[in-house]
Amino acid sequence: MRKAFIIASTLLLISFVLQFVFAAVGGFTKPAGDGAYALHSVNGMAVIPVLSLLTALFATLAKAPGRLIGLAILPIGLVVVQALIAMLANASTDAAGASTPLGLTIAGLHAVNGIIAVHVVVGVLRAARKLAQPAPTDATPVTIREGEPA
Repeated sequence: MRKAFIIASTLLLISFVLQFVFAAVGGFTKPAGDGAYALHSVNGMAVIPVLSLLTALFATLAKAPGRLIGLAILPIGLVVVQALIAMLANASTDAAGASTPLGLTIAGLHAVNGIIAVHVVVGVLRAARKLAQPAPTDATPVTIREGEPA
């Protein structure tokens, strides 16, 4: 199960990296239509939550410490925060529907929250790898030569 925990954590990190790529695709699509952020939305609202749940499940089955299991679940909460930030940013427009400084500032928090989520997933992956390492033995072999006092 520890290997599955590492694999799920790795896939989750890859999905987060792709999330930034998909955001850039949406941002640079010209003309920007309603579907410009489709990959970003699907990955963020479906793939990342599923991979987060799988990561947390494998962490539990690998008998990871509770703190690590909680850390593996945290990206789901951060995805919810992402959706709320995006909704709030989109709602912060002027009467004509144009962006406002407040809306753009809120939208910037969407990127900051994404960076935090990546940092969390990197921590989960590092901890998963550490958990999978064999435990060191406490006993150090001692060689006694003939004629030496024991």
